[in-house]
Amino acid sequence: MATILHLDMDAFFASVEQHDDPSLKGLPVIIGHDHRGVVSAASYEARVFGVRSAMPVTEARRRCPQGVFLPGNRRRYSEVSRVVMHTLGQFSPLVEPASIDEAYVDITGTETLFGPPETLARAIKEAVRRATGLACSVGVAPVKFIAKIASDYDKPDGLTIVSPEDALDFLAPLPVGKIPGVGKR
Repeated sequence: MATILHLDMDAFFASVEQHDDPSLKGLPVIIGHDHRGVVSAASYEARVFGVRSAMPVTEARRRCPQGVFLPGNRRRYSEVSRVVMHTLGQFSPLVEPASIDEAYVDITGTETLFGPPETLARAIKEAVRRATGLACSVGVAPVKFIAKIASDYDKPDGLTIVSPEDALDFLAPLPVGKIPGVGKR
């Protein structure tokens, strides 16, 4: 049976900005400043005010007028993403980027090299932190969609392991909308 790890960088764009400019740490950082645009990312400090990705910037400004609104730096985010993907490649040759800030890693059969999945997941989280200075959340499960749900389960800086035996019990209490690709319609 396969073992899949899903890594999700926590509030990625905002976290990169806070890392690169320490004066932003602890502040509600919102990536998106054009009044007609949408929020690309919001730090956890901004999320307290209800600011979320894909929200119109005008709504984010209404909810969090004290927010630090930044235009973002796609080149820098891509650079950090490449470091993350390279770091993942040190643990498995089977890395599948899902977006700039998340990836799936097939860790099937890596136990002899890195130990059980929890040990490997902790090692990956630490390696990413050392390489980038940023936190990530990780989910490990027998299939991709459960690993993705697991990585969102305990954010920020979380780690959730779902064994094959526990998969149904893990999924049962969750709303159907938690399944990637399933929306209101």
